[in-house]
Amino acid sequence: MAALKTNTKLYVLDTNVLIHDPAAILNFEEHQVVIPMTVLEELDKLKMGKAAIATDCREAIRKIDKIIGDASPTEVAKGVPIIRADGSIQGHLSILLDNFDNASRSLPEHLNDNKIINGLVGLQEKNPRREVVLITKDINMRLKARGCGVGAQDYQNDQLLDDVSLLETGYHTFMDSFWETQAEVETFHDETGTFHRIPLVNLPENLCLNRFIVDEKGFIGRVVKLEEHSAVLQDLPAAELMSQSVWGLTPRDIPQALALYLLLDPDVHLVTLSGQAGSGKTILALAAAIEMTVATRQFKRIIATRSTRGLDEDIGYLPGTEAEKMEPWLGAITDNLEALHNDDENATSSVDYILQKVPLQFKSLNYIRGRSFQQSLILIDECQNLTPHQMKTIITRAGAGSKVICLGNLAQIDTPYLNPVSSGLTYLIERFKDFGHGGTVHLEGSPRSELAEYAETHL
Repeated sequence: MAALKTNTKLYVLDTNVLIHDPAAILNFEEHQVVIPMTVLEELDKLKMGKAAIATDCREAIRKIDKIIGDASPTEVAKGVPIIRADGSIQGHLSILLDNFDNASRSLPEHLNDNKIINGLVGLQEKNPRREVVLITKDINMRLKARGCGVGAQDYQNDQLLDDVSLLETGYHTFMDSFWETQAEVETFHDETGTFHRIPLVNLPENLCLNRFIVDEKGFIGRVVKLEEHSAVLQDLPAAELMSQSVWGLTPRDIPQALALYLLLDPDVHLVTLSGQAGSGKTILALAAAIEMTVATRQFKRIIATRSTRGLDEDIGYLPGTEAEKMEPWLGAITDNLEALHNDDENATSSVDYILQKVPLQFKSLNYIRGRSFQQSLILIDECQNLTPHQMKTIITRAGAGSKVICLGNLAQIDTPYLNPVSSGLTYLIERFKDFGHGGTVHLEGSPRSELAEYAETHL
């Protein structure tokens, strides 16, 4: 007769999970968390690197050390109680030696992944009454573990959506006329404009602040207040939105106009723009940034950075200053500066002039960590390649009087173990839906060229 399983499981964490979220150890409630010795060795190798993940590795190691404390080797092998912030004990943490004798189902140990899986097989044989589950972001490792008879799951504690198609776009479009669906409207005016109070039952579900309502007849409303049973929409004339101009740039369509409106609003401290290649994310953000630093002087400087795989490892080997090292990686910024001055008699001279006069600083993500930027406009490109934890680390750098603009394309993720659902960009958009000083817009189409648009949809 097979032994009955206990309710507490053994969750074995892979290295990529601890890099993705250094606090993952604390997210398995009453169950026992197991860290393989191979994982500790990998963290040790990575903690001294120049990569952005080095900080996450060090943080994960510190959290493990804090829990283990002065426990004896026997206690560590059995499981050290995890003491929560409120003083309660919930769950246990142990370290797994990857040297169990399980030759019957062992994989060749020339790979660290195989060493971990072999250790799990032995752990399962040693604990027949407890369910052993490998937690890893590596799809292939999950497949190999299942092939060896060990349960395996993705780490989804910070995953807020099941399907990226459900991600907030920033606006809701009504077919035909929005007003034909409304029976009860209270309209009022003040010095800032025209407003409409509309019952929530007549509006889309899960409405949030700074979301836009758009219809095919030209009505555009912005949600500026949510009440118990109604919402207040600010009436934004489409003609005025489309006539916005920043540094010679005007929007090409309604989504771009909505994005520009949020970018220029001094009360919006975080703007997230998503969309496919060529949809105008970078050029809109850059034009608005220059306008707000040079023309209106809302900010003292622009801090431009981007997440590019390999950047943090390679930058130290490049010659020159930090700005010179960053230049090859921030070509998108200078390309868009050239586009803004295409009609000038000498576009190159115009770009050189802008780079000299505009307080534009190129920063590596490594240099942003630990800093605090006051009265700055922080422009972060390629955010789809950031983990939720990295995103939090960067957003919290914004000091008093600063604004953060995050740009990204969820169809172009280059980081291993990230996908559109687990990306830090998705996490940020969902987490900030209810933030009264934040807004997001998903840009449509590919105005870069007909060729670019066709390639985006057909390749």
